[in-house]
Amino acid sequence: MLDLRRLRLLRELHARGTIAAVAGALSYSPSTVSHQLAELQREAGVTLFERDGRRLRLTEAAHVLVRHADALLTRMERAEAEMAAAAGAVAGTVRVSAFQTAAISLVAPALARLADRHPQLRLEVTEVEPDQAFDGLLRRECDLAICDEYGGQRRPRPRGLTFEELYVERVRLVLPRGHPATRLHDLREAAWAGGQPGTSHDRLLMLACTTAGGFVPDIRHRTTDLLVLLALVATGCAVTLLPDLSQPERDPSVTVRDIGISRRVLTVVRDDGLARPALTAVRKALSDAAFDLVPG
Repeated sequence: MLDLRRLRLLRELHARGTIAAVAGALSYSPSTVSHQLAELQREAGVTLFERDGRRLRLTEAAHVLVRHADALLTRMERAEAEMAAAAGAVAGTVRVSAFQTAAISLVAPALARLADRHPQLRLEVTEVEPDQAFDGLLRRECDLAICDEYGGQRRPRPRGLTFEELYVERVRLVLPRGHPATRLHDLREAAWAGGQPGTSHDRLLMLACTTAGGFVPDIRHRTTDLLVLLALVATGCAVTLLPDLSQPERDPSVTVRDIGISRRVLTVVRDDGLARPALTAVRKALSDAAFDLVPG
């Protein structure tokens, strides 16, 4: 009988490439991962791994098992969800991955609601970039991911996932106090602060400046922390773009201008877990938190 936990390690090795990467992602030691994979090979009764220098290479038999592992893990999640739905209890653990401003303005209020409504529910929150949250959901590292989309750009919609719009907010130009610029076009010579290369904020900045401003921004400062971006602008070192959830207008050292760009905040869950009462409760609490943010 093959162990599902070990099958997950095999699938992670297939996705990540090295035992060290699997260990880091799942908070195991490399020796534990190696031992569990060796046990899986013993259970399977066939050769699953071959040494390729210092790395393990998956055999054809291992690739077959990876395909079945995905199907087995999907069926197991669906079975657990249906059992929980039949019992009707809002309990167990729901893992949420969210980006910084969503964690502060949406997830934190939802936590308070859920603690009152469902004391047997355990919510685990990890702050990650939207792309990482989405990828983690696909790898079953979390149960609900909060992601974003800018302007008219949509994320891919893989089969087996349910997307739900949670909140729509403006993205605004943030300038040092008293700065005369009113349009992106006025800032082609400015020093910009943005996200790390490849992050959601980095793509936003490049998209906005190239399409609405007609120039490639001179990004001199990079950080994943929106509060750091705001501080850089407040000291006069740069300009940037920030969404409403970060509340840049509360800082008296900056000037905020609307540039007609919006961001959609989405929840994404796997269809296999939709029947879980616990996941339904978390989605409802997040929706309530988003509703409270709507002006008026």
